[in-house]
Amino acid sequence: MSVRTASARYEGFGKPGKGFISTQSGVLQEQQYGFNTRFEDGPGTNPEELVAAAHASCFTMALSFALARAGFEDGTIATTAAITLEQDGSGYTITRSDLTLTGRVPGIDEALFQEIAKGAKETCPLSKLLNAEISLTAMLEA
Repeated sequence: MSVRTASARYEGFGKPGKGFISTQSGVLQEQQYGFNTRFEDGPGTNPEELVAAAHASCFTMALSFALARAGFEDGTIATTAAITLEQDGSGYTITRSDLTLTGRVPGIDEALFQEIAKGAKETCPLSKLLNAEISLTAMLEA
């Protein structure tokens, strides 16, 4: 079992408040977030960006290991995750995560690439966590 932690604090409340997030690894230390980074273009991060980063990296790693199990040893895969945040009554809901994958895997055919990518999407722990529609567009480069 693996447990990872992150912490957040908020100073002030509502729109003028400022948040700060840190991670156990130290990659994020007191990184600013708040209304201006979530709904405007202020400097800092936001929860949806962090979820997108987590989903893209989790899926890409799951696919890497699935390709290795299938006997592929070389290549490159790159994923972008787009998280959609929609207003839901007086609050908000993450409604979807759209994964866009580009892969260069010597010796694989399109059908097998699509099958392995679909399996990775379904078994990625972040995919399982998100209660949202998750799409995958996978492109195999020659």
